[in-house]
Amino acid sequence: MQSIPTVDLQEFWSGDEQKQAAFVQQLGEAFEEVGFVAVKGHGIPEDLIGQLYEQVKTFFGLPVDYKNKMELPGLAGQRGYTSFGKEHAKQSDAPDLKEFFQFGQTVEDEDPIKSQYPQNVVVDQLPEFNPTMLGAYRAFEKAGSALLEAIAIHIGLDKDYFAGKIQNGNSILRAIHYPPITEEPENAIRAEQHEDINLITLLVGASAEGLQLLTKADEWIPITARPGEIVVNVGDMLQRLTNNKLRSTTHRVVNPPRELWHTSRFSIPFFLHPRAEMKLDCLDSCITEERPLAYEPITAGEYLDERLREIGLKK
Repeated sequence: MQSIPTVDLQEFWSGDEQKQAAFVQQLGEAFEEVGFVAVKGHGIPEDLIGQLYEQVKTFFGLPVDYKNKMELPGLAGQRGYTSFGKEHAKQSDAPDLKEFFQFGQTVEDEDPIKSQYPQNVVVDQLPEFNPTMLGAYRAFEKAGSALLEAIAIHIGLDKDYFAGKIQNGNSILRAIHYPPITEEPENAIRAEQHEDINLITLLVGASAEGLQLLTKADEWIPITARPGEIVVNVGDMLQRLTNNKLRSTTHRVVNPPRELWHTSRFSIPFFLHPRAEMKLDCLDSCITEERPLAYEPITAGEYLDERLREIGLKK
């Protein structure tokens, strides 16, 4: 396998039952076999994506002292800035070669869940930064919701199974900067091999090569979305819910060739999380003789807390 499968979300949104059924089958097979898929027709405007990357690159170019004011102790990196070298893969003590900024849910109705979420950090030196992040966040939510609807159909659930569970969910839009490499790394790459915590991850664009996934044949292959596509992968919460029917595939971001060490890499994934109270107990329909029960019951909030400690963001 040299590339990941591609699906067209417009087919699911088309209203044509045959196209919808074909999309569900293609997406389900991709997530069972590969864990990653490229999605075109995702509905996230190209000009919004351009504005998002422009704002993110400008933010990371701001003075270190200013960025450090955006880093709030006690929030486990869930809002605002996280400085270089704070996060590591759960199986590694070597910090990843990155800094990042996280933007979370903005509850705009009377949902009492609002009290569970910290306020987003306001980047006052960039007036368009927060509005752009919010616009992108909502666009990702819409695309992600449709993909989860298709996933629900694929695994034999009601198409609205996830709807109430992700409404005002704890999703995170993460802007990542992998700075130029200025000296020989001791034992770290830009992002060590890992699996994502959440239900699904939607990744729009990246300013350079480097993302790789680990295939079933234990081979690393590069992932590059074509223009107009986003990359979507299964996270551990969805793998857990489906008792390993859908695969949370190991991936990493490798360092560039030495002649490109002087360059930065920017990447903006959207980690789609449910509400904290969602139960991740394995679905009965996904437990079989060939695939016996693999996980103990846990809620999404409990699982997130456990994983944040494992990767060094929460003490």
